[in-house]
Amino acid sequence: MTPARSLVGTIVSFGWMARFRTRALVFGTLIALFAVLAVFPQRQRAAVTLTPTDPTSLGLSGALGQLGALNSVFGNQAAVEVALRVAHSYQVRNIVIDETHLEKRLGKSRLELHRWLDNKVTTRSLRGGIIQTDMQYRDGALALEIVGSYAKATRERLSQISLSQTAYKRDVLEKLVAEAQADLAKAQEAYDNFRLQTRTPTPEFVASTVTERILMLESAIKAKEIELTSARQLYTEDNMIVLQMKTAVAALQHQLEEVKQTQSNEDGTVGRTVAQSSTLFKLERDLYIQRTLYDGYLRFLEGTAVENLTSSANVRVLEPPFIDTERQFWWPAVAGLAGIALLWGAIEFYRLRPPVGARIGPEVA
Repeated sequence: MTPARSLVGTIVSFGWMARFRTRALVFGTLIALFAVLAVFPQRQRAAVTLTPTDPTSLGLSGALGQLGALNSVFGNQAAVEVALRVAHSYQVRNIVIDETHLEKRLGKSRLELHRWLDNKVTTRSLRGGIIQTDMQYRDGALALEIVGSYAKATRERLSQISLSQTAYKRDVLEKLVAEAQADLAKAQEAYDNFRLQTRTPTPEFVASTVTERILMLESAIKAKEIELTSARQLYTEDNMIVLQMKTAVAALQHQLEEVKQTQSNEDGTVGRTVAQSSTLFKLERDLYIQRTLYDGYLRFLEGTAVENLTSSANVRVLEPPFIDTERQFWWPAVAGLAGIALLWGAIEFYRLRPPVGARIGPEVA
């Protein structure tokens, strides 16, 4: 039973393959053709390297931190991944096509140019957060212009995204600032009206005054009681001096009781002071909260101005567009050359050591 022939065996079975000169002519010609195609026409590789910029590296970290603008608009996403996605986007290719006038220079439609750029231009990330855009093409000047336009378009697109996010943030903050300002004005008006009603510019001073008055009255009563005790040792209860001291002590105690009244609405009493203090503390707390909110929103709103300044500095060019000095090869032709050489070698090996049962003609010079 004849074994099934392999691909090499099928090729060897052809009659023209019996002559080494013919094989050498065919495969040598193909190898030479692919070798020429791998080198000519000469191809040049244009490249540019970028890296995302950290806002803190611009010397604005202090201002950004104080104004609440230190975080990127892209959140926690890796800046390199965002830049790569933007560099591969349809919008970036549109900018490149318009800036380099490829429609007129290459005579292709916009859709064909998008496919051509997507196939010819490669953008990838390197170690250390570096992004490289390169292109291999026969026209080195055009390739240099295209990769330079890619770098510029990527920066512009990232800047547009940052500006749009900052504009949205600014609109929200402007509304919050307006609301906080209105609430702050209401809180300030309520606080001022309370001071006008109590007829005291600083109502909190009234509490300390009442406390001091109570302490003074208690001290005065103790002093009078000591004097009364001393007088009783010298005089009788009906003595005029003792009676005067008793009257003075009673008057002071009456004043102290009036001051310590908790249910009274009269000025200078504990009840009146506590009621005013409670209202005052509530109004002060509301005023402090509204002022804090207003100051915080205003500080973040000011931070959007700094974000606008740093939006266009999102990408830093490490290496401007350049032409690689290394010799460039057309790798499909190199692969074809290697394939033809391997096939020729397999054929010659097949003829030297054919499989068992295989029949091939004798070698013809």
